[in-house]
Amino acid sequence: MQLPDIPDFDSKSAEQARQRQNILTKPSGSLGQLETLSIQLAGICGVSHPSFPRKAVIVMAGDHGVTEEGISAYPAAVTRQMVINFLRGGAAINVLARQARARVIVVDMGVAADFEQAVGLVQHKIANGTRNMRRGPAMDRLQAEESIRAGIEVAEAEIAKGLDLLAIGEMGIGNTTPSSAITAVYTGLPVRQITGRGTGLDDSGFLHKVEVIEQSIAINHPDPSDALDVLTKVGGFEIGGLTGLILGAAAHRIPVLLDGFISGAAALLAVELEPRLKPFLIASHLSVEVGHRAILERLNLRPLLELDLRLGEGTGAALAFPLVDAAVNTLNEMATFSEAGVSGKE
Repeated sequence: MQLPDIPDFDSKSAEQARQRQNILTKPSGSLGQLETLSIQLAGICGVSHPSFPRKAVIVMAGDHGVTEEGISAYPAAVTRQMVINFLRGGAAINVLARQARARVIVVDMGVAADFEQAVGLVQHKIANGTRNMRRGPAMDRLQAEESIRAGIEVAEAEIAKGLDLLAIGEMGIGNTTPSSAITAVYTGLPVRQITGRGTGLDDSGFLHKVEVIEQSIAINHPDPSDALDVLTKVGGFEIGGLTGLILGAAAHRIPVLLDGFISGAAALLAVELEPRLKPFLIASHLSVEVGHRAILERLNLRPLLELDLRLGEGTGAALAFPLVDAAVNTLNEMATFSEAGVSGKE
């Protein structure tokens, strides 16, 4: 499939931001990750003084046939119910987005229900949920390509409306199961080591979930050298949509705030499809889902926050919005030693 061109990380702008950080009225490096983040953002955006007044959270939603195997503590109907909650503004992501003055867009990638047109809802339904990956491929290859293209299209549409910073999130009961499968394929770690309890499984439920994931991988043989094959065999429509969002945003030099485990799995796929986008990724937080740490280690990403989150929806990414603003505002607005008449390091 045709993927968008990803520009080079702008090392010149990053270096200009680094040099400015070194002459601001503080000991060099004393703002820690805020300095590192500001330099990365300059390189992503291709300007030495980036700013992000227009923010959005895009939530991809889809159902999963593998829920037939009893791998979630919640019924599949909750996906539809939560989409409605998002559209009414009542979910955690709505609260956190309002706090950050960011808009929320919900994309129906494959919810097993139909929705009436609503403000903030984008329709890209590929099917009423994926197939049960324990019994065969979760989707066909054309559907995998369609899910990624849809994500790219959504990113481009929102950029056209005005977008400087993107946070990505998801909703899909059962989606930690395909995310664990994707993570196992790309890290080579045992399934049990990168699988969590998702929505709150007990011990027996957890062991059953591990078995389902192991069997899904064994039956489908996803090829790690072919990201589309992995998505086809053990993925989800919303995971493909997130993959496309990442690609579409990076193509336009829009920084991408990853959320937790599921968006991390999508990032694994996106980087496999286009390794050049890796510098455009920012890890907002470290989830308590055990596989998330393995994803961040493989991508060599350091999370900004560690708050024991495991909700999804883009909540961790939205919480990182103020940190991004703090990073660029200190870069742009602090006085230099010479401007302030402050003596520098001898």
